[in-house]
Amino acid sequence: MSSISRVTEDIINRSPFLREAMTENLINISALARKIKPEIEKVTGKEIKEGAIVMAIKRMTPGVYHKLDIRINNVIGGIGDFLVRSDLADFTYENSDSLREAQSDLIQTIRQDKDSFFTVCRGITETTYILNSKFTEETKQIFRNERMKAHTTDLSSITVKLPETNTETYGVYYYIMKHLAWEGINIEQVVSTANEFTAIVASQDIDEAFKILMQLKRST
Repeated sequence: MSSISRVTEDIINRSPFLREAMTENLINISALARKIKPEIEKVTGKEIKEGAIVMAIKRMTPGVYHKLDIRINNVIGGIGDFLVRSDLADFTYENSDSLREAQSDLIQTIRQDKDSFFTVCRGITETTYILNSKFTEETKQIFRNERMKAHTTDLSSITVKLPETNTETYGVYYYIMKHLAWEGINIEQVVSTANEFTAIVASQDIDEAFKILMQLKRST
């Protein structure tokens, strides 16, 4: 028969967000104990006092989430410069046999402008292109025979240069996006390479997004 401590820890560990909130002292322990009490009693096969569950929770060590928080802070503290681009738009088209040819034509058009912003995100059934708004008409013309699934204008991007250790630390992207979400910033698209993270947001949110990321960098 499993011990109360073991069952309690197993239940809590099923939710990384819950364990993270506990690490940051954001959880009411008594309320949590009441919530998981029925499941603990079901697993152990006996009636459990709420106080015993509270004690089991308090005895839990910070463990991997505490260590992870330290590692993430080290990565965030090593963030390089931020690059902000404005006046962007995105186009999403259904994948087809002719889409790649149209994509090649678009690249030929954009490559003439060395300062342009352009990125491609190809999925299983659709492909999204993010580029400067000034290429909107050319894009529509080039892809006129393709099925457009989405189109968003008035976007901006903020690119974060991450230290190389970011690829060895899980949770870095979640940490960044979590803080943006907490402040009501909706991320329209995410683009990443090995050591760069780019968030595409509505232009009206770009100043606030920049402010939040700067605060993260300075607070670590």
